[in-house]
Amino acid sequence: MIVCSCNVISDHDVRAAVAESSEALRYAKQVYGCLGCSAECGRCARTIKTIIDEALGPCAGACGVGCAHSQVAANDEAAEAAEFALAAC
Repeated sequence: MIVCSCNVISDHDVRAAVAESSEALRYAKQVYGCLGCSAECGRCARTIKTIIDEALGPCAGACGVGCAHSQVAANDEAAEAAEFALAAC
């Protein structure tokens, strides 16, 4: 099924990007970058996020100790906090 008509991205494309990426893709923006495109209208972002969460399974919320994504998740949270701190200045 096509989830992004602007970039013609299917749900299979999103799942493949999440499965094959060396990084833990957690946001639609990361999937766009992995697929070599960017968001156009943004209407698909919520659907892409849902597909990412389904593809990651139990790792979608928060990875546990020992999970390969746990270090990446901690780095993502720190970067996101820093981004919002800069935006508030």
